[in-house]
Amino acid sequence: MFANIQRIVWAELSDRERKAALERPGFDLTDLAANVAIIIARIREGGDTALGQLTAELDGAGVSSIEVAPSELESASSRLDPALRAAIDDAAGRIRAFHAADLPVDTRVETAPGLVCEARYQALSPVGLYIPGGSAPLVSTVMMLAIPAVLAGCRDIVMCSPPGRNGEIADEVLAAASLCGVTRVFRAGGAQAIAAMAYGTETVPRCAKIFGPGNTWVTEAKQQVSRDPAGAAIDMPAGPSEVLVIADADAHPEHVAWDLMSQAEHGPDSQAILVTDDGTLGAAVIACINDLAPAQPRADILEKSLAACRVIHVDTMDQAIDVSNTYAPEHLIINTRGAARLAEQVRNAGSVFIGPWTPESLGDYCSGTNHVLPTYGWARSHGALGTGDFMRRMTFQQATRDGLAVVGPSAKSLAEVEGLEAHRMAVIARLRT
Repeated sequence: MFANIQRIVWAELSDRERKAALERPGFDLTDLAANVAIIIARIREGGDTALGQLTAELDGAGVSSIEVAPSELESASSRLDPALRAAIDDAAGRIRAFHAADLPVDTRVETAPGLVCEARYQALSPVGLYIPGGSAPLVSTVMMLAIPAVLAGCRDIVMCSPPGRNGEIADEVLAAASLCGVTRVFRAGGAQAIAAMAYGTETVPRCAKIFGPGNTWVTEAKQQVSRDPAGAAIDMPAGPSEVLVIADADAHPEHVAWDLMSQAEHGPDSQAILVTDDGTLGAAVIACINDLAPAQPRADILEKSLAACRVIHVDTMDQAIDVSNTYAPEHLIINTRGAARLAEQVRNAGSVFIGPWTPESLGDYCSGTNHVLPTYGWARSHGALGTGDFMRRMTFQQATRDGLAVVGPSAKSLAEVEGLEAHRMAVIARLRT
């Protein structure tokens, strides 16, 4: 048997056992934080020189120039396969349409006669986009980050991606960056790229906020720079990719199996969980996985990640939703009768895919929503990346003399109870004038 997938009967578990059944795998972070801190310190002290040295040491790549020249971006675009170019244009159109509709709108309210309050949104700049390297060029991640940044009005959009052994970033990634409006691209990856964008080097601009997924080193670096007032803000905390599928007797076992494997193939620590009220379906899905997974190009990864896969049997679909809300998955697929009704009960999830014809793959690539999502339970408090994440909200207020006379007494009373005399007098002195 390829994957010894655990089958769990929810009703037979105690509260402690249920909690354990939904726990994500832990990480050995013994030396990670300290090692990342060393990398960050080297970048802050050594700038471009340290960035080049770390790229050689950690990525095994020697680069002739950290920054990709504009002419190289243009030539990469010219070499792009026409079919891929059409797919990028097609997906980008939907991503752009959805994120344009999600743009925050300035507000202006007269909260009292003579007192006007406003909220205005301003684009962040520069912003840093991180595109992971690895076995495949993540063209989709370029679109998911660059398109909302452009729509938000970010003037300077900086992108870092680790070079391959040849010292170059994949043509597909460079072409997508050029097509989607990235201003500058740098051959750098890992914690060193995050540090370069957070603090700046002689070549890499210092960024106000950093976006994008990555491995545990990248995630730890993002956390560290976000805690430093001299560093940079980040989009969201994140961990390994994950999916939870809720399916009933009407679901096609093979479809469910592919949905589980589509997340499990991301990496050996990726999570895939099936929650069902039908024992026959659960057994059929496991059989499909064991039949299909060994022949996949990423079979070695699937073998490791599926070792943590679980099939949880519940009594009702409402109970399935409770399990999902407790787990708070990055991706939630509801492949059941009445899926739209069940979706209304979802409280904690990064992105929800409703019905038998909505694979998670659509959200990853081309439905229009963003695939940068909170993982590892962070969906309880964080949401999917949106256009507003590339902007900051500022508030304004202006009072006339009559407006101050209306609201001043409230400020005076509140300042008195808090014992802040200067606050109280800042109002009284004006009213006396």
